[in-house]
Amino acid sequence: MSNTPVTLLPEELRNFVNQGLLARNAELTQQVAVLTARCEALAKRVEELTHEKNRNSSNSNKPPSSDGLGDRRKIRKPKKPTGRNRGGQPGHKGHCRKQLPSEQVNRIVDVFPDWCELCQQMPPRIRQAKPWRHQVVDLLEDGGGRWVDEYHCHEVRCTCGALVPAPVEKVPSSSFGPRLACAVSALTGNFQLSRRQVVVALNELFGISMSLGSVSNIEGRMSHALAAPSDEAMQSVKLAGVKHADETSWIRDFERCSAWVFATVLVSVFRIVADGSRKTLRKLLKRRRGILVSDRASVFLYWLMRRRQICWSHLLRLFIAFSQRDGPAGPLGRELADSAELVFVYWRQYQAKAIDRAEFVRLVTAVRDGMKPCLERAVQADIAYVSGSCANLLEHWEAMWTFVDTPGVSPTNNHAERELRRLVLWRKRCFGSQSERGDRFVERMMTVTHTLRKQQRDVLDYLQQCFVAKLNGASAPSILPAT
Repeated sequence: MSNTPVTLLPEELRNFVNQGLLARNAELTQQVAVLTARCEALAKRVEELTHEKNRNSSNSNKPPSSDGLGDRRKIRKPKKPTGRNRGGQPGHKGHCRKQLPSEQVNRIVDVFPDWCELCQQMPPRIRQAKPWRHQVVDLLEDGGGRWVDEYHCHEVRCTCGALVPAPVEKVPSSSFGPRLACAVSALTGNFQLSRRQVVVALNELFGISMSLGSVSNIEGRMSHALAAPSDEAMQSVKLAGVKHADETSWIRDFERCSAWVFATVLVSVFRIVADGSRKTLRKLLKRRRGILVSDRASVFLYWLMRRRQICWSHLLRLFIAFSQRDGPAGPLGRELADSAELVFVYWRQYQAKAIDRAEFVRLVTAVRDGMKPCLERAVQADIAYVSGSCANLLEHWEAMWTFVDTPGVSPTNNHAERELRRLVLWRKRCFGSQSERGDRFVERMMTVTHTLRKQQRDVLDYLQQCFVAKLNGASAPSILPAT
């Protein structure tokens, strides 16, 4: 065969080039059509997702609970401040609770004046035909129904001729007794019923008429009564040798806030603050005393690593996420996840007393010695979204194994997360609070009820003791156990 190149004439060359260009043009035209169709499909999908994302409770049939914390400020209609307080304005026709008829009153208490300031003598005890009446509704101790006391305040004519009124100090200022007030506070703060539900329940179960404002006022009085026990519980957590901490979002008047829980074996303390920053946390836990069990959030970095314990439940979920990735991250993640599973297996065996402390330490130490080289290999591999997390784990390496060297420390932060769950449910049902007074009621009721349940103490009885002590100006009973 000859190797002589074929010489094309100019006309044939032009035809050859044109044919190549036409073929390339047809190929590119087909690619443009495919890409155009794909872009149109993606644009349509983006439009559908944008429409779905913009749907909320204000423009669709979706419930308010599906809006999300960040969107509620946008959803709420902006209102210009009027300078007026909330509630009924001057000229509003008020609604008063009617007094019960005399046949439904269980006891009548006559109140007479003790002293005449004019003659310095005791006036005669003479009942008036139409005295000033004041009714106090309460619940029976056994919960069998309501009890109504009616106070008759008599204005008596003294022997000196002066008209002496009965002292109002002897008459309770509230229309609701301590037992009823504690039940209302327990229903809203412990069982987390709405105020309207509480009003309906009291009326249907006991025939007690109460307004929404009265429920709110009772909550405020109970909050003041529980201030000292709540502070006492917080002081106990600060001094505890081991404490768990966790944080979640809270809403105050449609603004995002932060809610913290600090839990020990016998005490749980809740605090609602403006944010979850490290500065705010340091104000809550000033002293770095004891071992702090938490996640790897940066707000805890001021706590000494050797006095911390990182939650292994979070670590296991992180390793499982690594194992589900493609490429070199998968094998590394599976190796780390297997090591974390071994830690939990040995911990459960130790908790069940299947192995003693020495054997538990020996087994977990072997796992620890095998995990560190794996984390170092992951850092050196420079894998996106993996190497950085592994480097962070190496920075927290000392805090991952505190439970091995210190008895009484749990490898997980499940204790705090379970305590915080009730607060999350409260936020989802009631959309947070409307004022700082509401925040104080929430955190104090949650602190007292969760702490008493841990100690297996009667919640309603303790609430009543605190409420009565506040009315009498006495100190509230201690929330801490005697032993």
